[in-house]
Amino acid sequence: VAADEGILHASGSGVPPVTKDYCIIYNSNWLSLPKTLDNATFSTLENLTSTVLCSSAEVPSGSMEDKAVVVMRGNCTFLEKARIAQSLGAKMLLIASKSRLSAISDNKTGFEDVTLPIALIRYNDIVDMQLVLGNEVNVTLYSPPLPEFDYSMVVIFLIAVFTVALGGYWSGVAELETLKAVASPGERETRWKKEENVTFTPVTVILFVVICCVMLVLLYFFYKWLVYVIISVFCLASAMSLYNCLAALIGEIPFGQCRITCSNKTIEVRLIFLAIFCTAAAVVWAVFRNEDRWAWILQDILGVAFCLNFIKTLKMPNFKSCVILLGLLLLYDVFFVFITPFITKNGASIMVEVAAGPFGNSEKLPVVIRVPRLEHSASTLCDLPFSLLGFGDIIVPGLLVAYCRRFDVQTRSSSVYYVSCTIAYAVGMVLTFIVLALMKMGQPALLYLVPCTLITSSLIAWRRREMKKFWKGSSYQVGWRP
Repeated sequence: VAADEGILHASGSGVPPVTKDYCIIYNSNWLSLPKTLDNATFSTLENLTSTVLCSSAEVPSGSMEDKAVVVMRGNCTFLEKARIAQSLGAKMLLIASKSRLSAISDNKTGFEDVTLPIALIRYNDIVDMQLVLGNEVNVTLYSPPLPEFDYSMVVIFLIAVFTVALGGYWSGVAELETLKAVASPGERETRWKKEENVTFTPVTVILFVVICCVMLVLLYFFYKWLVYVIISVFCLASAMSLYNCLAALIGEIPFGQCRITCSNKTIEVRLIFLAIFCTAAAVVWAVFRNEDRWAWILQDILGVAFCLNFIKTLKMPNFKSCVILLGLLLLYDVFFVFITPFITKNGASIMVEVAAGPFGNSEKLPVVIRVPRLEHSASTLCDLPFSLLGFGDIIVPGLLVAYCRRFDVQTRSSSVYYVSCTIAYAVGMVLTFIVLALMKMGQPALLYLVPCTLITSSLIAWRRREMKKFWKGSSYQVGWRP
């Protein structure tokens, strides 16, 4: 069974003509498509989606002559439709499907006389074609080669490394403030009231991973309901995270600090406007989340804020907890990407299915950084118009980077752990992209990020003869002085 992706290039009749590309699925064993549009032959499109073309009596005589015909899927095989269309003089057969595009498979024995090009196309694309290009449309088919590398990956790389590095640095700043507060009894109570960190223990780490597994399985089976729960949680959490990130920046600005008092509590006016702005940003994304032209920018901004706040807020107490968390999530990632295809009925990875939206669901989980692909290909139109990186691939190694930064602060080690672990994360990302380009399939990024960061951190601790302290973590010293 062949499920090859191609492009239908459609041109309107206006001056200058408006063109647009659409995804098609074809069988390369039946049809060989050109790789470019050079010397392409166009055919006029005849929209016959009112019929399934299982009988020549369904269409008026002469309506298909020398035309590209589009009919609906159903009731008979692809080759039976093609034989009828070919006998009526059609030059191309497009079969519109309202469900998810799947492989074009059939037994060609007995249909050797069928030479008509056959392709499967989304019904919604036919509707869009008429709306955008008008009723007089000329079409042709081609299939450009898959690019070796898409430069959107560079943008993904910069976003990921920036977020991990900044999140780790912010965690170190918070650690330094805490140590100063502990060393100064006058500031201790005030600092503890502001402290919003959550510390992971080995037990909570295991519980967290179990919850991740359960949630992923529930999403696979109940996606169409739970996706809206995840969207709602993301809006709330990202708005709060964006507020926390921007409030930390605004707090460093010595201007505009006028306050108002309400119920014996004072609050800065600028923070009220900031809260309104962050809430509005999340609401705008929620309303326009399916607008591919610009909504991805807002999702990435909210996503980066979410990851930064998570890395800063969630504290790993020692390297032991980091090893348990990263090790278990590595196994989790590998299992749900590589092992589950042997378990599921359709042979698809549960992780990939949930990320793409099971069964063609139009709603996507907002748990990824998205950047539009910059290289033109059939895959861009059909499956992945965006390059994606999950929040987990930023947050999970980011927690280790944050621990390294806090350990640097505690031991005054000149950021050697922090810088080394951040560089190791960047190397792991590059390795992920190299394997992705070579294997042409989605990769569990933690498979490369976890070994790079854990091994590097361990080597630094061993080289500095601090492995025991690094493994168990450093407790706060009451006598600490800046």
